[in-house]
Amino acid sequence: MTNVESVVADSVLPPPKGFTINWLILAPWLYTIALFVIWEVMVRSMGIAQTILPAPSRIAEAIVQYWSPIWKNSLQTLYTTVLGFLIAVVAGLGLGLFIGWSKAIYAGLYPIMIGFNAIPKVALVPILVIWFGIGTVPAVLTAFLISFFPIVVNVATGLATIEPETEDVLRALGAKKLDIMLKVGIPRSMPYFFGSLKIAITLAFVGSVVSESVASNSGLGNMMSSAQSQFNVPLVFAGLMMLAVEGIVMYALMAWLEKRMTGWAHRSTMGN
Repeated sequence: MTNVESVVADSVLPPPKGFTINWLILAPWLYTIALFVIWEVMVRSMGIAQTILPAPSRIAEAIVQYWSPIWKNSLQTLYTTVLGFLIAVVAGLGLGLFIGWSKAIYAGLYPIMIGFNAIPKVALVPILVIWFGIGTVPAVLTAFLISFFPIVVNVATGLATIEPETEDVLRALGAKKLDIMLKVGIPRSMPYFFGSLKIAITLAFVGSVVSESVASNSGLGNMMSSAQSQFNVPLVFAGLMMLAVEGIVMYALMAWLEKRMTGWAHRSTMGN
């Protein structure tokens, strides 16, 4: 092969692929590490007492020191949250389908749902304690009540916003109301439903912790309340860290489920 042929061959062949960094995968880790580093530096440089704002290193020490109760209470909070969330999914999906079935039902029940959602759920905890006593049941019900509304609203909205033209065409072809709901309405509402799960699971954690702080003998909410009364602020922040980890994991699971079940409904419009 002559020199000219070598130059031509090199120009035609694609360059070898080198090592590339996926910044989309690394970004959450880098930002999180940067947050903790800045937090650590600020606390140490400003001399902030650990009873006010402990450094991340001190929080890590508290996690190691109190790992056994943290793990036990984390599992309890995860259990009550997931159980309340699953009840909300079943009930919310069913009620959302019922409300979205008819515009008259939608118009009649939607204001009631808004009024119920406007009630602070922490105000319902004493009533739940009167009915069911202190323990797991009020936490589960609070998680259910606070995560119930987004699911209902999203499912009902997905059903109630079917294009009138689509309904007219299907009716002209002989489709009945049930056929329209099964063939068009429910598939159309699925992206709304799975999207609402990401909101609902985070709200369920809020409900569980609020109830555990007021009316429970276990769970992260109860542990943090006890630590607060003893001015053990690092343990309080350790509980918050565990809640953050559980929330991120469950949110990621719901996001994966949404992408898995309704990927056909999403189109990426964002660049790198």
